[in-house]
Amino acid sequence: MADHLEASVTLPSDPASVAAARSYVVGTLAEWGLPSDTEAADTVRLIVSELATNAVQHTFGQSPTFTVAIALERDERLRIGVTDSHPRFPKRLPAAVQQDNGRGMVIIRWLTAECGGRLRVRPTREGGKTVSIELPWTAPVEPVATAGQQET
Repeated sequence: MADHLEASVTLPSDPASVAAARSYVVGTLAEWGLPSDTEAADTVRLIVSELATNAVQHTFGQSPTFTVAIALERDERLRIGVTDSHPRFPKRLPAAVQQDNGRGMVIIRWLTAECGGRLRVRPTREGGKTVSIELPWTAPVEPVATAGQQET
């Protein structure tokens, strides 16, 4: 496999885009060798769902789109980042807060740490932010060919 793989998609900041972001990431990772029916894929699916949901819900209409970027470095580290154009960084809520929503970052942070990864939030040059996770890559070395695609 290549030393570096990258993929990205830009989606409208709309609730329907959360499912599209999940499907895009899981499909891309399947092409890179992570079967979609594994525990690792389920973890990534949940993390992407929370990241995309935050990009849609917490930008208050000030970010018309968000971008999901995926990178795999030397079959060792997987990075997934969601970038939006809203300048406000996510806020850490106290653990005792009793509410129905607002726990996305807690979930992301916990899942990422549980997998031996890390979470980062960085400003963009354009004034927005990227919330990204980095995880150890756990897929087999050989990529899985998907229907309609041939290995070159």
